[in-house]
Amino acid sequence: MKLLGSLTSPYVRKVRVVMAEKRIDCELEIANPWEKSTHVPDHNPLGKVPVLLMDDGTALFDSRVIVEYLDTITPVARLIPEPNRQRIVVKRWEALADGICDAAATIFLERKRSESQQSASWIDRQYKKIGTGLRCAARDLGEKNFCCGENYNLADVAIGCALFYLDLRFRDITWRDDYPNLNRHADKLAKRPSFKDTVAPPA
Repeated sequence: MKLLGSLTSPYVRKVRVVMAEKRIDCELEIANPWEKSTHVPDHNPLGKVPVLLMDDGTALFDSRVIVEYLDTITPVARLIPEPNRQRIVVKRWEALADGICDAAATIFLERKRSESQQSASWIDRQYKKIGTGLRCAARDLGEKNFCCGENYNLADVAIGCALFYLDLRFRDITWRDDYPNLNRHADKLAKRPSFKDTVAPPA
């Protein structure tokens, strides 16, 4: 298998963390979907990363599909529970984390446009999504050891990648001060080898 992706993408990092937790060896090919010479659209018609290239030539996208597949190919460190109710709770956390990342990435891309073309109201709308997403995450985490109670799973991977992406790109969002429980949780996750080995280079 080969994973196409960038080192700074939180979605790619989510996949890489899952691979590390499940001890799945996979080649990483750095691919920037914004470069003119990119071949990402050859494998993902939406032109986004991550893309997982299978040995049989099949391409899987997006990150939610990829991590669900990865969790099925080996019983090591199962990250998505089997029981339906628990599974839905984990996937809800993943959707929340990805939504925070979606809003953050939208701001990042909007700010790459010339200042005259940027929409302040659009950027503000995305900041509000991040804010409400963080409040929801902090409320749902509460004082639990992990997002879903006592067991580490995909929910923790997803929210961790979202929080660390905010650290990378949005130092103006003071989530560590505003939500001490998220800060503690992030510090705990940062000590795991899977997160240590996938730290993005400085922005």
